[in-house]
Amino acid sequence: MAGSEPELHIKTPLLESIPMTKIAGCPVYIKCDNMQPTASFKIRGIGNRCKKALEAGYTRIISSSGGNAGYAAAYAARQLGMPATVVVPESTPKFMADKIRDLGANVIVHGKVWDYANQHALQLAEEDPSAVVIHPFDHPDVWEGHETMILEIQDQLHGKKPDVVVTCVGGGGLLCGVVQGLQRVGWSDVPVVAMETFGAESFNAAVKAGKLVTLPDITSMCKCLGALTVCEKSLEYSSKYPIIPCVVPDKDAIKGCLKLLDDHRILVEPACGAAASAVYSDVLGELKAEGKLPEKLGCVVVVVCGGGAINLQQLLKFKEACNL
Repeated sequence: MAGSEPELHIKTPLLESIPMTKIAGCPVYIKCDNMQPTASFKIRGIGNRCKKALEAGYTRIISSSGGNAGYAAAYAARQLGMPATVVVPESTPKFMADKIRDLGANVIVHGKVWDYANQHALQLAEEDPSAVVIHPFDHPDVWEGHETMILEIQDQLHGKKPDVVVTCVGGGGLLCGVVQGLQRVGWSDVPVVAMETFGAESFNAAVKAGKLVTLPDITSMCKCLGALTVCEKSLEYSSKYPIIPCVVPDKDAIKGCLKLLDDHRILVEPACGAAASAVYSDVLGELKAEGKLPEKLGCVVVVVCGGGAINLQQLLKFKEACNL
């Protein structure tokens, strides 16, 4: 990876969740990437991509994002001394767009969902050869940056191999990074449980169809899982590595957010709550009963990917909407 200063992401804690351990019946560790400078894992991959773009001679960053990737791109641009434009869809909360502006980026609101914002970002880049488009999830440099999470986990577990890694899936960038990280440390046989919500399950649909599927719309509350089509590499990896797609209702994702807040004082977006629901809603138990996971698990790692597009008021609205 690009090695030039400044460092854009930090090594985040890996903590045993005692409440999750009690539910799962085995040690469950949470990888707290909510503690990154940008409040989500995105800075790992986006930062790596931005550094390499600067080294390649680009002088301006254009990003398309539902929120977190754009925030990471704006943060990286600020640290690297590059101007940035971030195109966000109408679904991005105003307070998140304002946070991106606070980092000095120009924010353009365009389109109902991220896919349309991305089309506009590509058009802007065509008009400026000095600009590079930082895709939020579909680029090898992004996946390479996300690999660092697994390298840290290997070190933090002192080489102990987990029996399963749980993550959420939006566009598939984090999933690709997790899989590549597992390969890199020699854990390519470790199953990855890939969590989505109904109304945003583009990865699950692609795996079922055996080809990329474009959803007609994003109807889930988990807007950060809102890519109408996942990246092709994530589908490719699903046929080579033990990836188990799982889809839960929004209610389970919001419950995951509320439980993380109660149990660990961690406030995260519903997309991250979907990953936590693998334990809190006992999805892992269902997978064991179906024979998709071993009956006895010795160690589980749940990626707490974080997310900046959330506040307590909004989470309470989600709670009310789900009758929790």
